[in-house]
Amino acid sequence: MFLFAEAAEESPLIVQFINHYFGEPMYRFEVTYTEPLWNKYFFSHFGTNAANVFGPYTPENAIPWYTIMFVIACLLSVFVISLLKGKLSSDDPSQGQLTLEAGYLAIRDMIGSIIGDHGAEHFPVVATFAILILVGNLMGQFPLFQAPTASVNVTYALGVSSFVYYNYVGIRENGLWGHIAHFAGPRLPLLMAILITPLIFVIELISNSVRPFTLGVRLFANMFSDEKVFQQITNLAPPFTQIGVPLVLTLLGVFVALVQTLVFTLLSMIYIGEVTHAPHDEHGHEDERGRVAAAAEAVHA
Repeated sequence: MFLFAEAAEESPLIVQFINHYFGEPMYRFEVTYTEPLWNKYFFSHFGTNAANVFGPYTPENAIPWYTIMFVIACLLSVFVISLLKGKLSSDDPSQGQLTLEAGYLAIRDMIGSIIGDHGAEHFPVVATFAILILVGNLMGQFPLFQAPTASVNVTYALGVSSFVYYNYVGIRENGLWGHIAHFAGPRLPLLMAILITPLIFVIELISNSVRPFTLGVRLFANMFSDEKVFQQITNLAPPFTQIGVPLVLTLLGVFVALVQTLVFTLLSMIYIGEVTHAPHDEHGHEDERGRVAAAAEAVHA
């Protein structure tokens, strides 16, 4: 009935295990506190209730699968980085360290080319998006796991996080009114400004307002469809698809995971680049906006 409702299917064993031991107290908490609040302050205005939207509350689904998988993705991200980092050495770096350094240089170069040299301060946030989304995407390729990014709840949360961050950066650097004013576009002659600037402002405001939705839907749709295609094709003729077809689909799934990580991270950098600029460098700011526009065109193409 509602966008946040998930398709009914058997949960992974680890989800069933966690809900078996922790689902009952969480269920009691939801029924006692969460559900009444949702119904009273939100869903009552739409003539429905939380059970119709999220599905019935039961101990078996008290902790949603995507919540568990996202927490696992966070823990795996920290573990993978720690494993690759190992003991850092400048004289005899390990293969893991070289891999980590290659990823660091790739993200740093992208930030430099899209945001500018001053964009290094945004590296921790951008790298966190990249690593977390990549790990979450790849989880769907392993047995007993599901990709948390195949849930619209997770991808919307990531989209909102990106939206909040780049708006925070814009307000911090330009002030509230300066950040709002950038929606009006470049300065124009008075007559053109009267006619065109309000139109540009409305279009830009709407465009920015839907960015959390577009970021979330793009990532969710690709990862969800990738998992469903894998399941449907491998179930068509099991005797003929036990080795070759799953292998091909797995390689395709890895490719999709990499591409979607790149797209989300790249768009986040573009949005940051639109609202930030090098201190006291107006000419550099114009160059950056040119790079941002070119990168945006490449992504949407």
